[in-house]
Amino acid sequence: MKFFDTHCHLNDDAYREDLEEVIGRARQEGVAYLLVPGYDLPSSVQAVELARQYEGVYAAVGVHPHDAITYNPAVEKELLRLLADEKVVAVGEIGLDYYYNHSPRERQQEVFRRQLALAEAADLPVIIHNREAHQDLFQLLQAAGKKYRGVLHAYSGSKEVLPGFLALGFYISVGGPVTFRNARKLPEVVKTVPIDRLLLETDAPYLTPHPYRGRRNEPAYLIHTAGRVTEIRGMSREELAAVTTENALRLFPRAAAAFPARN
Repeated sequence: MKFFDTHCHLNDDAYREDLEEVIGRARQEGVAYLLVPGYDLPSSVQAVELARQYEGVYAAVGVHPHDAITYNPAVEKELLRLLADEKVVAVGEIGLDYYYNHSPRERQQEVFRRQLALAEAADLPVIIHNREAHQDLFQLLQAAGKKYRGVLHAYSGSKEVLPGFLALGFYISVGGPVTFRNARKLPEVVKTVPIDRLLLETDAPYLTPHPYRGRRNEPAYLIHTAGRVTEIRGMSREELAAVTTENALRLFPRAAAAFPARN
């Protein structure tokens, strides 16, 4: 039983003192494969360095909507260089965030489009951050048809808007909030999403699942999210591990190519 944490920020300062132990605990719990996304240029470089250092760790590079104001031609050139690395499996974390608006909305949209173009040129999927921007995000993706592939990470939308994104070919990733005692929308999403489009993540060090809510999150805690998803879907952890890992490898073919022996 091997799980794939498709979104964990091991490049965050929260792990500066104990990264080796964090990775070790994940592997002890069966979370053997970890995808580390960037959120700006320095964190993207660090994600690639981690992927090169550790077996079973993969990277994504990109600029988060919070940092869209930092995006410029020099940053784009460096992202293009990083995308050539064989352990870089996606462009991300990119998208729109209308909750905090740390960057102007028009600038977020412009940078999102630029990075979608990078993904298209590199023939890589995208990892999308979406917070309170469902309509604009959907319209931007819909305008391109099925030109892009990727995942809506830490899905926060309702099951009502789910079909539109599924029709565009996107995967849906769920994390710790599905375990929260006050969770209402997300369990309904988990029931609704086709099993072959479902991914699991921690978004560590954020979105820590119950019973560790309020503490630093880490990839080992993915098993708590998995446990809740198995309850909702009525399947075993072994089945869930197998299908969600296969889903991740289908979405991220470079990870499949670099994947350790799968037996």
